[in-house]
Amino acid sequence: MSKLILLRHGESEYNRKNIFTGWSDVDLSTKGEMEAKNAGELLKKYDIFPDICFTSWLKRAIHTTQIALKELEWEHIDIIKSWKLNERHYGAWQGQNKDKIKKEVGEEMFLKVRRGYDTPPPPLKNNMPDKKYHSIDISLLPKCESLKETKKRTINYYFLKIAPAILSHNSVLVSAHGNSLRSIVMYLENISPKDIVKVEIPTGEIIVYDFDNLLQVRDKKILRG
Repeated sequence: MSKLILLRHGESEYNRKNIFTGWSDVDLSTKGEMEAKNAGELLKKYDIFPDICFTSWLKRAIHTTQIALKELEWEHIDIIKSWKLNERHYGAWQGQNKDKIKKEVGEEMFLKVRRGYDTPPPPLKNNMPDKKYHSIDISLLPKCESLKETKKRTINYYFLKIAPAILSHNSVLVSAHGNSLRSIVMYLENISPKDIVKVEIPTGEIIVYDFDNLLQVRDKKILRG
C-alpha cells in the first residue's frame, strides 16, 4: 500500500491576527514554526519518510515543508511546487480582519462564504498578480474563489501529478493549506457539499491515507503527538 500524507502549514502571521490570508504571501508565526517542527517529529515517531513532496507557491507552506523535513532529517527528497495547491483565493477579503468582515456582511453570509461550498467572496477589483505569477496566463488566475472553484484546480493537479506519484512511490507528502487540503479530502472521502461545512483542518495537522493498488483509500488516520 502507498501512503498520501496531507500536512496543513503551521500558523501564519495572518492566522495569528485573525486575518483572511488566501494568496497573501505571509510567513509562519513563531507558533507556526513550532507546529512545523512538531509535524517532522510526528512523522519520525510514526516512521513515515516520504519519497516525494508537493507544496504550493506560498511561503508558509514551503517553510512548513522545509522545517518538517529538516526535523525528519529527510531533506534530500524532491519538492515540487505548484500554484494549483495555493490556498483558496479570498478576493477582496484578503488582508481583512475576519471579525470586521463578519460585522459588515452578517454571520449568515460570512459562514456561507467561509465554510460553504459554492459561494465566493467579493472579487478583487484589480487582478494584478504578484510577479511570481507572471509566467501564468492571467485568465487562469482567480480574482476570488469558492471552495468549489478551489477544488476544481486542486483535483485537476491531483490527477495530473499527485495520483501518478502515489502509484509510483511508497509515500507522498502534500504540504498545503486549509482549503486546498479540504478540497482534496472532500474528493478522497466523497464528502458532500453539505457536509464539507463541518470539516476543518487545523494548522500543523497531519492526515495519512493508505491506498490500495487501484488508488482506493483503505485507511485514514490523523497523527497525534
